[in-house]
Amino acid sequence: MKEVLIVSIGSFFGGGMRYWISKMVQSCTVIAFPFGTMAVNVAGCLIIGFLSGLNWREGGWMSPSAKLLLTTGFCGGFTTFSTFMSEGEGLMKEENYVYMMLYLFGSLALGLIAVLAGHYLAKIIA
Repeated sequence: MKEVLIVSIGSFFGGGMRYWISKMVQSCTVIAFPFGTMAVNVAGCLIIGFLSGLNWREGGWMSPSAKLLLTTGFCGGFTTFSTFMSEGEGLMKEENYVYMMLYLFGSLALGLIAVLAGHYLAKIIA
């Protein structure tokens, strides 16, 4: 039960940050492209890569509870696969196929690059 509470607290803050950052980023764009969701998903990948890089060795700095709070909780609440897919479908319905492909493949590529960059940064710092 303790673990569920820890994940819930992290998700609460991650979801709130996702909403706020996504809306802020999206308000700065003038084209029909889901930059807000893409930005939070890539940022979440960077964060989880960084956290995993800090904790990559056995007995890393994070306790199991901190890992649950920050990765499963915060990063899980911060990023959103369902919105990512829904916005991709929306671009397809609007017959915006170029934007759809850029969004889907760009998000995947940038997400992987961000995880790797976060992990690398953590190794440099730690």
